[in-house]
Parts: sequence; C-alpha cells; structure tokens
Amino acid sequence: MGIYEELVARGLIAQVTNEDEIREMVNAGKATFYIGFDCTADSLTAGHFMALTLMKRLQQAGNKPIALIGGGTTMIGDPSGRTDMRKMLTREDIDHNAECFKRQMEKFIEFGPGKAIMLNNADWLLDLNYVELLREVGACFSVNNMLRAECYKQRMEKGLSFFEFNYMIMQSYDFYYLFQHYDCNMQFGGDDQWSNMLGGTELIRKKLGKDAHAMTITLLTDSHGKKMGKTAGNAVWLDPNKTSPYDFYQYWRNVEDADVMKCIRMLTFLPLEQIDEMAKWEGSQLNRAKEILAFELTRMVHGEEEARKAEASAKALFAGAGSSENMPTTELTEADLADGAIDVLTLLVKTGLCPSKSDARRNVQQGGVTANDQKVTDIGATFSAEQLKSGLLLKRGKKSFNKVILK
Repeated sequence: MGIYEELVARGLIAQVTNEDEIREMVNAGKATFYIGFDCTADSLTAGHFMALTLMKRLQQAGNKPIALIGGGTTMIGDPSGRTDMRKMLTREDIDHNAECFKRQMEKFIEFGPGKAIMLNNADWLLDLNYVELLREVGACFSVNNMLRAECYKQRMEKGLSFFEFNYMIMQSYDFYYLFQHYDCNMQFGGDDQWSNMLGGTELIRKKLGKDAHAMTITLLTDSHGKKMGKTAGNAVWLDPNKTSPYDFYQYWRNVEDADVMKCIRMLTFLPLEQIDEMAKWEGSQLNRAKEILAFELTRMVHGEEEARKAEASAKALFAGAGSSENMPTTELTEADLADGAIDVLTLLVKTGLCPSKSDARRNVQQGGVTANDQKVTDIGATFSAEQLKSGLLLKRGKKSFNKVILK
C-alpha cells in the first residue's frame, strides 16, 4: 500500500486537484509540499495535530515538507470559518509565537539539509510594494469568484473587511513564491482552505504556465460536526504550560464513543490492520480504545514518561490504583481570595474545569460538581483558606479533575 492509499484508508483526504498525478507523486516520494501555520497564539493546538502528523507521514514516505510560519499572513488574519475579525497582533507578538511554533514542530518533523525546511512568509510578504503586487498578480484574481469562496461565506453575513479580503491573495502568493524559489509543487491544508489553495494553483498556472497541486485534509470534527481541539476560548494546546499532559490525555480519553475509532485512524500511527480489528470493539471495549488513543497522542506530544504519568493518574482516579500526584493542579494565593474565601463558580473557572461562570453555575445546579467527594449543590458555596491549604480535589462530571492548593 502506497502512502496515498494509506491516507485514503485513514480518512484523511477531503479534496484533491488531480488525484492521479498527486497519487503518483506522493507514492514516489517526489512531492515538495507545504502547510501554513498562522501565528495567532503562542502554541499550536490539537486542531493543528492532524496537519503535523500528515507532514510526518509524508516525510517518512520520502516527500519533503515545508513548514511555513505565517509571520506575514498573521498580520491580516484568515477569515475562514469566522463570524468576526481576528484580533490584530503586533509584529513582536507574531515573532514570539512563531518561535514557539518552531519548537513544537521539531517534535514531529525532521528538519535539516535535504530534509524538512521551515520558512516564514514575513520574509517576502512584508517587503512587497502594494502597487507592484497589484500589477503583478491583481489581474489573475476574479472578484466574483473570490466572493463565492467558502472561506468568506460566514464573514459576508456580518461584513467582510477589505483588509481580510486580501488574505486569499497573500496565501496564493505564498504558493507562487514557494513554487519559484523552493520547487514546491503541492500545498496541503484543512478542507476550509480549499478556495485559498485553488487561488494559488491558478496564480501559478496563469503567471508561469505550469501545474501545481493542492490537497485538503479532512477537518477533525466530532460526531456533532464541531471542530475538535481548536474551540475558540477553550482550545487544547500542545504547550504543557497551557494544557497539562494530564488534561491533554483526559481530552482524548473523554471523546465520545462515536468518535474514538475515527480519531485513532486519523491521528495515530498504529497499523491499519490493528485499527481494523479495534473497529469491531463494542461496549466497555471502547473505553480501552479511548485509553489507547489518549496514551498514543500524549506520548507523541509530551513523550513516553509524561504519557505514563497521565495514564497512572487517570487510573488512580477512575480505578483506585496508582498515584494522583500528576493530576493538574491549580495554585492560588491570598490575592485570589475575597475575605479569606473563594466561591465555587470562580474556582471552577480558575481551574479550567468550566469555561465560564454560566457554565459553572449550570454544572453545580445539575449536580455535576464535587469537592473532596462531597457534592456541591449551592451556587453560592465558598471554600475557606484553611480548606484550600489542606488541598481540595475539585471534580466536574465523572472525568474532569483539578487539585486546588493555597500557597
């Protein structure tokens, strides 16, 4: 089985520009491809995970990846899938985020001479003269076609700024530039990037008279159609300081039954034959599948040792075995307290167990919150400094925990 056929079998491929040519190219290890990562935060998320694993799979098959850091495009912001304009970041913020991305990518992709390369589109986009750019590529874009593009649809409902309207041209120019300077013949990206990617292939064809290729990856969504691991305001980060290895493990351990085999197939490197056998599992066996998924992904992101610690902590809480010392911990100071105490709703938000006080209130009212194994039913309940100094095990639902300590 070639790498292309494996990608199909894993359900990773959504759309391609020319399937026969792409299949032949990647199976022969002749693709030089790029995936872009805009630096909108100081860490990649679980939503980026599939792109990173795709790069790793293709590199192992002999193809050459280009990890393109979006130092330039981030200054505009991708409107795809957005109902509002992205926050505008400073150049300093973007540069800092780019450095953070690099460190995380090196865990997945092998960089070096003759291997993968990492580039930053700020190196060419920020030097462009606007009038010269319009003269060079402006005539290659149809405004009518751009307005029909999927990436702009949601923004059109509330008003698409001209600022964001330029994003497709910038992304297309990236492919055009990489094709000329780095022999990059393919672009990969999420399925919501299809219109932007076609813009690049068309620009190359019109300006250079040559063919370039594009392939989109199936978006990682749950059984309800929501993006996994990349939710605005509640993302699952690859940085252990933003999402602890335990929380990362628990996120995947808690996926719904309907999603676990899809995640294993798309995200892990387990052999397809093993996955096909696991697909026959039912009932309580699905819990074992979730443990395998959580361990494999945590190991890939945080290493074997942290994955085993997270697994042990989960068993300590769910099966009464192992040690709970590695569970996520929130340390409070006296400044976090009001009159020597803190209310349960604030505490649930501070620990990250609930994204907002309204969500925390709902969980308490529905009987889903316990403190040291005692159910909390009063939304006005408070915890004193003395209670917190002794350590408080706060639990939301059956699967989310946090140890709270007052320093």
